[in-house]
Formats: sequence, C-alpha cells, structure tokens
Amino acid sequence: MIALIGGSGFIGSTLGRLLTEAGKDFCIVDKSPSPWFANRYRPADIRDLEALTRALKGCTQIVHLAAEHKDNVVPVSLYTEVNVEGTRNVTLAARELGIEDLLFTSSVAVYGFVHTETDETGAVRPFNEYGRTKFAAEEILRQWQGENPEGRRLVILRPTVVFGERNRGNVYNLLHQIAGGRFAMIGPGTNMKSMVYVENVASFLLFLLNSRAEQGIFNVVDKPDFSMNELVTTVYDSLGAAKRRTMRVPYALGYLGGLGFDLLGKILGREFSISAIRVKKFCATTQFSSQRVLNTGFCPPFPMAKALERTVKWEFGAANKSGETVFESE
Repeated sequence: MIALIGGSGFIGSTLGRLLTEAGKDFCIVDKSPSPWFANRYRPADIRDLEALTRALKGCTQIVHLAAEHKDNVVPVSLYTEVNVEGTRNVTLAARELGIEDLLFTSSVAVYGFVHTETDETGAVRPFNEYGRTKFAAEEILRQWQGENPEGRRLVILRPTVVFGERNRGNVYNLLHQIAGGRFAMIGPGTNMKSMVYVENVASFLLFLLNSRAEQGIFNVVDKPDFSMNELVTTVYDSLGAAKRRTMRVPYALGYLGGLGFDLLGKILGREFSISAIRVKKFCATTQFSSQRVLNTGFCPPFPMAKALERTVKWEFGAANKSGETVFESE
C-alpha cells in the first residue's frame, strides 16, 4: 500500500485520483480529512510520532507531501516543527515499520533566488525559512537512506511553483488579476519564470512509484519557461480576449508598496495578496532545468500552454464554481 502523507492537499488529491484510475492501493495520512477519499483517510499529524506510526501500518511506499509552506506562517517555529521534525518522525516510523521506499516533495526554494537556469547541482542558498527547512528535511532523509543504501530508495522532488485548477496561491492571484483586467506589471516583465502543472507533478510521482529504479534529486519543471510578458499574453489568449494595455509599475515603487501592505497587515491582523516578498519573487528570474526528469523517459501529459489554458478556463470560465474545494498555498 502507498501512503500519501499530506495527501489531502493540492498535489496529493491529484495523485490520489491518478492512483485510483491506475487501480493502486493507497491511503491518505493527514491531519485534515481528504475532500475526495474519505474511505482512505487515516488521521495523523506528522508532529505526532505515535499517531503517524499507527497510520502507516501496512504501507510499503511513502510519498511525503506534508509541509508548512506559506510565506507568512505564524509562529515561524512551525516551519521547523513540521518540515524538519515532522520529517524526522517520518523516518522514525519508516524504520520501525520496515518501509524502505520513500518519495519526498521538497522545493526549488532550497536554491534561493537564481539568475541562470539551475539544475540539481545548483548551490543551496535558501532565502526564507521554508527553503531552509525543506533542505534540512532532505538532509534527514539522506541520513535515513544512507543507513542502508542498497536496501532503501529515496527520491527527492524539487518542484518549482505548482499551479492548476483549485489552487489559491500566487499563480492564481496573478491569473485572477489578469482575467479581471486589474493586472499591473511590476518591473519590465522580461524576467523568466519556471512553473509546473499539478497534473504533471502527480503524473511524475506515479511514474516513480511504478519505476523503482529511479533515485536521487529531480527538479520538476514544465518547459518552455515564459517571461512575465509572455505569460500575460498566453493568459489573454486562453481567455479568448484581446490583450489589454498593461499598466507598468517600477520595481522600487512596487516593492515599497509591498512593504506598505506588510505594515498594514500587521496593524489590521490580516493577510493581503500583495507583500514585499511576493513582489520580490514576482520580479525575480527563477529558471530551473528539467533535463534529469526527461532523461528517465517520463513525458509530461500536459504541455505548458495547454496546462495554462485548462487552468484559466476552469477558474474563469462561465461555469459556477461556488462550493468547489480549493487549496491555499503560495
């Protein structure tokens, strides 16, 4: 049986559907019930070793998806409690239960801000607690695998920003602004962005679950990369709308505005979709190589342009989406 730790979330729910279609036996191990797989749900918080070990009984493979990942987690110690110590509990439970096959979703956040296309050998320079704790979790998992390198398999996925239907993160906020005609380009818009569609991430995970020969680290990226200007044009094309004249804001002014929203958020005790770190991330070039994934023989089922079109049409098409399950993320 395959255990999806954190499987009630965005990637896990998509992977659960693919596993169901493939006739695979799996369970969802999460602190929150699964929106679609209630009969497969086993409650456990990865910070609770006893509950986690109990939930993993009978499993032979683990896909570890659980994480604290948003930019504004409070208290900050939750990043360590969940991402680091929670992962340590996963290895402790795996040792006790004799589970020797583990797939972990880390993040390209471990590289920090990059200026050229970066592969899996890139320097680790995280700029936030999320990236720092994701890499710390990787180190714990490498230690676990190193105790029995011939008998244990460890695969680490480092996806870039993941987008898709039902996701309510930074990519959705951007698409929503463009679709609503409220988008303002901060900076010249020439910076390049690597992104990946949730269906392609889940499909690669399924590929790895079926092919136990693959090990190591994989950046998970859909190609080609778009500049921010190209991304805006692609979204307009997906909407079947004429490209509107885009208002442009200098980076310095946009970053100052982000700081202002940060201060206002602290005063009012609420979160705004604009913040200094989001402006910085929006304007940064983040390009990553996907060659190692392609070398496995895996072919992503959805090209980048098609994935964006599917997402835009589902989110902003005519159908009523009220009551639909959505997932909060960055």
